[in-house]
Amino acid sequence: MTNPVSVSSATGLGDVRAFIAEGLERARRRTHALTACDEEELLKQHSPLMSPLVWDLAHVGSQEELWLVRDVGGMEPLRPEIDRLYDAFEHSRSSRPSLPLLAPSESRGYLAEVRSKTLDILDRVPLAGSPLLDGGFAFGMMIQHEQQHAETMLATHQLRIGEPVLHPVDPEAAVLATGAALPPEVRIPAGSFTMGTSVEPWALDNERPAHEVHVPDYWIDTVPVSNGAFLNFLDDGGYSNPHWWTAEGWRHRNDDGLTAPKYWKREGSTWWRTRFGVLEPVPADEPVQHVSFFEAQAYARWAGRRLPTEAEWEKAARHDPASGRSRRYPWGDEDPTPRHANLGGASLRPSPVGSYPAGASALGARQLIGDVWEWTSSDFGPYPGFRVFPYREYSEVFFSGGYKVLRGGSWAVDASASRGTFRNWDYPIRRQIFTGFRTARDSTSGEGA
Repeated sequence: MTNPVSVSSATGLGDVRAFIAEGLERARRRTHALTACDEEELLKQHSPLMSPLVWDLAHVGSQEELWLVRDVGGMEPLRPEIDRLYDAFEHSRSSRPSLPLLAPSESRGYLAEVRSKTLDILDRVPLAGSPLLDGGFAFGMMIQHEQQHAETMLATHQLRIGEPVLHPVDPEAAVLATGAALPPEVRIPAGSFTMGTSVEPWALDNERPAHEVHVPDYWIDTVPVSNGAFLNFLDDGGYSNPHWWTAEGWRHRNDDGLTAPKYWKREGSTWWRTRFGVLEPVPADEPVQHVSFFEAQAYARWAGRRLPTEAEWEKAARHDPASGRSRRYPWGDEDPTPRHANLGGASLRPSPVGSYPAGASALGARQLIGDVWEWTSSDFGPYPGFRVFPYREYSEVFFSGGYKVLRGGSWAVDASASRGTFRNWDYPIRRQIFTGFRTARDSTSGEGA
């Protein structure tokens, strides 16, 4: 996961081109690894919430052709007849199995042809002179896009039924939780901080522009809520008591028959979960994942707390009180390494709460990047001064659409698509994604624990 050089720290165009080439190759390796199962598995729709894996496989190539081969490179279309098949706005996920999609072998050949032309274009185009080219933005957008689909494909693999086809690579023990006692929460002092960015080269339009936000002082959990803590909510009848749920959340709980996080089941006195085809006891020390916004909100109310706003989350992650500036990442401006966060998807699970001390924020919170996406209480919308770039369908069409903001990235996210300003969003009912949460409280509710 270590990068040769970041775009921000590159000293010359050769460094930037090398960084882009490595990012393209890393994303493609993941795509091929996640589609290395047999053809039946690739063609099957494992859930109406998700596309068949074969659709994702060719879609990443189609988008790369549209943006890099045609737009940046100015070359003739390779497969214009498939443009509509792989347009995410043209066909719903549930309808995609009925489309005349490229077969797996044909998809792989198409990806190879597109990539060959992309690398030729990378060698010759200037990486400056237009917004799409400055800092290699268009290439970075495609790297992030393919890595986001890798996470989507992991969610599909988690939904599939059958023998495991993916196998984890465990992080080094040195970065995991040591058992040392951590304070349950950290205080974030009142004041303004810089939210968003105007300088991150590959930041997407919804992360821009940088702007000052004043946040009153508050407390936020040092680590994400663990399975063990969530089990206390379960054992206290949290899913059967409407007092902890909003009216909308309680309706959803009843309509969908929610009784525990997705993929959990109870046998006797033991809770079990299914993880990529493996049935195992729920580990108490991992962050809870596969919970909806409504479940996270109900837990927070049961605990006498609340979900943080998006601004509170970002201030806890980025604000450095010593310098007054906002960092790129909780630990500083250095690109993520395996010392800082659980990213890249190899682990197939979150790390225990309290892990990655080198990734702690200036104010002491841990695991704000990686492990689980974290629900916030904020609706997804534009920042003041927002401008569409490079197309409306990336962000603008989702504003005011009933989406809640998630921050931080999960264990399934690549470092290219995870930073202190990165914004994700989804419907508050979603549970198949790798989501968890941490809670917060106003400072007026008492001294820290």
